[in-house]
Amino acid sequence: MNKNVFVLMCTGREKLQSLCLLVGALLFLILTGCAQNPVTGAHDFVTLSEDSEIKIGRTNHPKIIKQFGRYEDERLQAYVQAVGDKLAIVSHRQELTYRFTVLDSPVINAFALPGGYIYITRGLMSYLNSEAELAAVLGHEIGHVTARHGVRQQSAAQAANFGYIIGSILFPELRGAGSQNVFNILGGALLSGYGREHELESDGLGAEYLAKAGYDPKAMIDVIRVLKDQEIFAAAQAKKQGRETQGYHGLFASHPDNDTRLQAVVGAAEKLAKSHESKRLRAEYLTKINGMAFGDSEEQGIRSDRNFYHLALKFAMSFPPNWQINNNPDSLQAISPGGNAFIEMGTADINKKLSPQDFIKTRLKIDNLKSGKKLKSNGLEGYTGLVKLKDKLGRVSVVYLKDRAFIFFASTKDAQHFSKFDVDFITTAKSLHRLREDEIQLAKGLKIEIVSVGKRDNYAAWSKHSHISNSPIQQLRLLNGDYPNGELKKGQLAKRVK
Repeated sequence: MNKNVFVLMCTGREKLQSLCLLVGALLFLILTGCAQNPVTGAHDFVTLSEDSEIKIGRTNHPKIIKQFGRYEDERLQAYVQAVGDKLAIVSHRQELTYRFTVLDSPVINAFALPGGYIYITRGLMSYLNSEAELAAVLGHEIGHVTARHGVRQQSAAQAANFGYIIGSILFPELRGAGSQNVFNILGGALLSGYGREHELESDGLGAEYLAKAGYDPKAMIDVIRVLKDQEIFAAAQAKKQGRETQGYHGLFASHPDNDTRLQAVVGAAEKLAKSHESKRLRAEYLTKINGMAFGDSEEQGIRSDRNFYHLALKFAMSFPPNWQINNNPDSLQAISPGGNAFIEMGTADINKKLSPQDFIKTRLKIDNLKSGKKLKSNGLEGYTGLVKLKDKLGRVSVVYLKDRAFIFFASTKDAQHFSKFDVDFITTAKSLHRLREDEIQLAKGLKIEIVSVGKRDNYAAWSKHSHISNSPIQQLRLLNGDYPNGELKKGQLAKRVK
């Protein structure tokens, strides 16, 4: 027998044995990771116990609160918890302790952590118009928890990674970047394949819980219409401002309200509802959100077009035109149209008498600042310079206002764009100024006001006195479920912004 043939045969036999080991290891992982689904009774592939699932929620809950902020209205928090409890008690996992939290964020979103931690933003609550719609949102999120969607996704990701680790040990040629990408694609395909089915399953579960709790299951479809209207409005605003649309990737966004499968699961839930129940509770809900903050919270500062006002810290500033401004609890971030440049601003206490230049060196630990120069604008002192970031540049600026240092960091996606945006970076830092008397009103937070519509009321009249700076007529219509062309009706309860 030819020696080379013998070597090839041995190599093939060894690889076959290795492949058997790999398959065996994966089968072992799958068999040991099977658990009964609380909803369907089928066996799902999961690698986390229920205790581990709850621990994920408990560990990450403080991080969610830190990132978004908890809305400090205990009356509203208690109301949302009470509505959620009505659904949880008829769910498939009644033994869990569910925690429902309203987040102090204008972003329109809701989500769940494994183990029963469920969140809804006041931003989304602003656009809901009944307790049944609130229950639909919470029911959908409870569905993700009861069906263990988060756990199943994490288990699938672990399996994909585990398969690569074992494969790279048994097959050294799998250690290259190309093979890693193949496993990433396989893992990603598995997870993305879950996404749509998980959403539809949560829709069905949410509708079922609505019916069993005495709410109208069709509220699930109403919420989807609310979110679709928001999506259309956001796309129109982005086009007008010359920036890319940020599509809504969260709750319910993966299907239209006339999706036949959605209609089917809601129809199935309607059979569980009793004809004398199926509550909507519009007036009850509107009464509860009367006075709720709308848009940015006063405590975190107010965005208005390209400007930003902060009443507590008594400062204001401006970003470049048409940039998207993200107001985070601990920082401001602005992104240019197309996403080619960004500016991030945060603050820090000045607890030593340092010059802005020394602050950058000692507090920010940047001792390689290039092309440094003083900034003087609006009676404030600052310093700015360039810092090398691997293959590109960043600009660091520090401006002092009273006992705080305002720290600006700015850069671009690609090095060749830096000079194009650098003037904007400097201009933004120099725009910082003490809040003026004429800006105090602009720095005050807006609130939702519930009123009974009179015969002379209409959206055009309301918009003239509204403090909403961006498309007030359309935003008022969105708030009341009348987008794009609906009109107020005499005698109805409606939301306006004061």
